[in-house]
Amino acid sequence: MAPPPPSADAPSADARGAGRAPASQRAREALLTIPRGVAQVDFQPSVWTGLLFLIALFVGGWQFGAFALLGVVTATATAHLLGVTWDRVSMGLEGFNGTLIGVAFVLYLGATWSTVAVVVGGAVAGSVLTAALNAVLTPYNLPTFTAPFCVVALVMAIGAPSYGRVWGDHANTAPPSAADPGTAMTWHDFWQGFFNGIGQVFFQDKWYVGLIFLIGLAVSSRVVAAAAAVSSLIGLLTGWWLGAQAADLGAGLYGYNAVLTGIALGGTFVALSPAGAVYAAIGAATAAGLTAGLTNLFNVVGGHTLTWPFVLVAWVFLAAVPIFSKIRRAA
Repeated sequence: MAPPPPSADAPSADARGAGRAPASQRAREALLTIPRGVAQVDFQPSVWTGLLFLIALFVGGWQFGAFALLGVVTATATAHLLGVTWDRVSMGLEGFNGTLIGVAFVLYLGATWSTVAVVVGGAVAGSVLTAALNAVLTPYNLPTFTAPFCVVALVMAIGAPSYGRVWGDHANTAPPSAADPGTAMTWHDFWQGFFNGIGQVFFQDKWYVGLIFLIGLAVSSRVVAAAAAVSSLIGLLTGWWLGAQAADLGAGLYGYNAVLTGIALGGTFVALSPAGAVYAAIGAATAAGLTAGLTNLFNVVGGHTLTWPFVLVAWVFLAAVPIFSKIRRAA
């Protein structure tokens, strides 16, 4: 989800010459779009970061890694076949929503053949929606972020219970606090919540999986890794200060939207500066604070919070940048 290069609206020399490149080189470039698409969930174009992210998903469960691959491959191939410029495709900018669609669908529906079909259909729909949102948002200099994933996953979550072959015996996932209510946060909740806040970007609630994701971010950029770590802490402390349920805090449910917001506003789309760092911290806290409200709203219709708090907060904070003289968009 990193900003597209200045030449993204026109094919680069590499893209124009792709047809003349050797078959082995074309195959290699096509293959590298896959880990980049996974890494771009956290705004990183690094192949190594994407590979570490995939390792983390497989550590969390084979189904998460497998369906993430299905989603990113389907979304990337769809965008390429429909003629999206190679600059975007090669950087993984057309794959990250498909990655999240694959992980979310297998989490909610289980690893079945019907889920395979739904992931493929959802990833294709996500690619079309990405193009549509790009057309709408580009004049306002706003990225799509994970909004295509949020829309597709929300529609699935609301509609799937009506389809017996898709839903089966699956029940809506209850938050951890349903089995362990209370607002008294322990040290165990705190340190696990810190790592889980990073892992929950990919729906992972094991602290060691979150640690692998953090290492993957550090491979790409230590500044980004620091932004993710600080933002997870901000989300955790914001939820605690507001009186959120301790089990939900420990599961990272108040951290992952803060993490995405902190990375987005902390040097990726907003220039890194003292004022910019404060701006990113405020955004991360806002995303955490918005989590409970959106969770309660979507519970009414059978939906899930997903990354909506991040998307809405990031759009608002980026739209406000031109008004603030001490805040600048990143080059």
